[in-house]
Amino acid sequence: MTDLWLISVPLDNTSSTSIEKLKSTIAKTNLATCSKFSIPELKVGILDSLLTVSDDLSKLDTLTESVIKKTCQCMREVMEQAEDKVLENSLVNGVDLVSYVTTFQWDKAKYSTALSLSTLTDVINKEVAQVETELKSQAATYNSVKLSLQNLEHKLEGNLQTRSLVDIVKKEDLVISEYLTTLLVVVPRVNYLQWEETYESLSEFVVPRSSRKLYEDEEGGVYSVTLFKKSVNEFKAKAQESKFTVREYSFDLEEQMQEEIKRLSGTKKEQYGVFVRWLKLHFSEVFITWIHLKALRVFVESVLRYGLPVNYQALLLQTNRKRSQRLRKELASLFLHLDPTATASKADINCDIPGLYQQEYFPYICFPINTNMLDIS
Repeated sequence: MTDLWLISVPLDNTSSTSIEKLKSTIAKTNLATCSKFSIPELKVGILDSLLTVSDDLSKLDTLTESVIKKTCQCMREVMEQAEDKVLENSLVNGVDLVSYVTTFQWDKAKYSTALSLSTLTDVINKEVAQVETELKSQAATYNSVKLSLQNLEHKLEGNLQTRSLVDIVKKEDLVISEYLTTLLVVVPRVNYLQWEETYESLSEFVVPRSSRKLYEDEEGGVYSVTLFKKSVNEFKAKAQESKFTVREYSFDLEEQMQEEIKRLSGTKKEQYGVFVRWLKLHFSEVFITWIHLKALRVFVESVLRYGLPVNYQALLLQTNRKRSQRLRKELASLFLHLDPTATASKADINCDIPGLYQQEYFPYICFPINTNMLDIS
């Protein structure tokens, strides 16, 4: 499992030397890969504004990751846990998540560097909020059709006493006239012989030899029998005494249900395509937005922690989770000079920078990037 860490260190002499040592060490030990992470020069503004932006970005980071995860969850549900389909539709600009992050370039056309940090934050916040709202709407539309279809399909299941007979009975199986009608009767397997021998005598005016077995399963069968309408009530009562169940049946209603199933199946198929395309597009867009947001956080926290003029180096570290603890120790050793208090607990550190200590604290700035959201357990 891959871990991506976006770190930032000041470009003083000691840290620059430490960066070179880091590159040399990880090249020899294969602890990770290390590459520069390009962040453009952004408008700093005043310190009070940076403090507010830092707090807003922290909250927005959490929200954006949540929306990405919800999008992934929708993909799993819509694609019914088909991992290969989920993965092939969860790309960013046509590439996998790690490839996009490792080749990240700031989109100046979408997020102009001429805008203030607070404005950029507002732009991202509106984008993410809109996607979250649309996701709920799209999911509700698709799930409504899916649930309606499932409810109708469930009526085709169950035992012969309760299930729909729409896929069993055909129009030609029924005799309907001014005087005659056809009843459908559920007969247990153990009573087949009894039915054949007695159905004609259960009431007056049963058409001789009119019974036919239309369907059977492991428990019993569905038989048709034709009789005069005036004998229906007597026939039903006698049939119940013999443990034969006369099913209420309306061909028109059952036919309507069959048509509704076909209609909903077509609608679901259409909605599936619409929803998957929406998920694919907006997963990519929100992930791109999220990485820009991470870059913003690195810039803001670097200014707050390392001061002005802006002079820092952002690095992207890619490691295997099994090696992450060793890499942390190596980073701590190389950059402890940036903040000797980094080994203290968060409770021991007084800091007025919102969001800065809401996560595990290191002497260098570090933001993890979760690219394992597609893992299907």
